[in-house]
Amino acid sequence: MSIVRPALAALMLSAVPAFADTPRIAVMSAFEPEWISLQADMTDAETQVINGQRFITGQLSGQDVVLFLSGVSMVNAAMTTQLALDHFDIRSIVFSGIAGGVNPDLHIGDVVVAAEWGQWLETVMARRGEDGYELPGFISSPFPNHEMFFTTETTVASDRGEPEQRFWFDADADLLEVARKVAADAHLADCNAENKCLAEPPQIHVGGHGVSGSSFMDNAELREWIFNTFDAQVVDMESAAVAQVAWSNQVPFIAFRSLSDLAGGGEGENEMGVFMSLASENSATLVKAFLTALPR
Repeated sequence: MSIVRPALAALMLSAVPAFADTPRIAVMSAFEPEWISLQADMTDAETQVINGQRFITGQLSGQDVVLFLSGVSMVNAAMTTQLALDHFDIRSIVFSGIAGGVNPDLHIGDVVVAAEWGQWLETVMARRGEDGYELPGFISSPFPNHEMFFTTETTVASDRGEPEQRFWFDADADLLEVARKVAADAHLADCNAENKCLAEPPQIHVGGHGVSGSSFMDNAELREWIFNTFDAQVVDMESAAVAQVAWSNQVPFIAFRSLSDLAGGGEGENEMGVFMSLASENSATLVKAFLTALPR
């Protein structure tokens, strides 16, 4: 049996960073344009770098938070989420970012707070048979395919018991309820700094499905298939990965995604270059109001 001497024990305790002892809300964004507004409103901000990743602790909208970038893509998002959970006392995860609109009833500038997230690019690329594309006999898909694409479920482990096969990962019900209350009183911008204005006043939609995959979506045909197959409101490149890590660690999660483009459904060139700043600002504005409304 090993015995830790008192002096050594004190030294070990003093080596534990003070920021790790404070329960915090993790506030994530995919890349820098999405978190400039969030950083500007932080107080008592301190920066820690862990494995090259910058984490900013402090207060935002009256809450103790740790602010960081997920990085673009599913792998980056999963990696940074787990890194934060391993080094901070995270009591919930809030994602603020932009996305492509999939539901044809939505417009650029709208904000979607989906109740469930899935990975549409968790797929089998099937071979062509006599009657079309066919899956191997040992693989199944719960969804209709798009040509060679067959979306599958993934196996996820957690302390709940045996690993589970899942496609959808839920946003936290209590956090969604707060989002609904905030949405009723929120006001979003409809013009950006260059005075480029939206065709429709932005709306907030809480509930429904969102999907993610490591592919920038700018294809009208795939957009239509994603909407019809998953009843999805939005598509992005991170949220479902964060939702899966949160589910595995049993940490409450919610994502606010403002539409910067129509994922290939608009006329002409993709709209993200024009409306990214407006969408980012609207998402951040709503997240700050949401944080204010959360219990201290």
